[in-house]
Amino acid sequence: MELRPNEAERLAALVSYGILDTDFEETYDRITRLAARIFGAPISLVSLVDEKRQWFKSAYGLSARETPREYAFCQHAIQQGSVFVVPNATKSETFKDNPLVTGKPHVLFYAGAPLINPDGFALGTLCVIDNKPRQGLSEEDQVMLGDFAALVVELMENRKHIRLLERRAVA
Repeated sequence: MELRPNEAERLAALVSYGILDTDFEETYDRITRLAARIFGAPISLVSLVDEKRQWFKSAYGLSARETPREYAFCQHAIQQGSVFVVPNATKSETFKDNPLVTGKPHVLFYAGAPLINPDGFALGTLCVIDNKPRQGLSEEDQVMLGDFAALVVELMENRKHIRLLERRAVA
């Protein structure tokens, strides 16, 4: 997949949050738990896409903390700018041979809403994953998944502002 021309700026924006490689946090975990329950999905992730990987700030139903970017469904989702749905990955030319489909966690259904920051950069996704194919998501469900993604971005923005205030207080 070809990267967008503003990839360097998108990566700089992601790094500015100081969130990569941090511990799980209950506020993010709460969102993935809710998303998994509401959408009836065994897996829900807050996934951030950096240069070489997708890294999980929160992972419900999955023990991995990251996967290579080249296999990431979320890589495709951040290119869309809106909710990206793959009803049956085994029937998709793009994903049918993907190791995440052919092996564990056996991703068959994927729906991801991009985490778009105030500057318009898609930093990652909030996604739900199933090991069974589905019809897709209704418009209402896509809006709800987008609302969850917006909450994640708000948490990230708050975290960024708190870090800035803490640095100013020390200076």
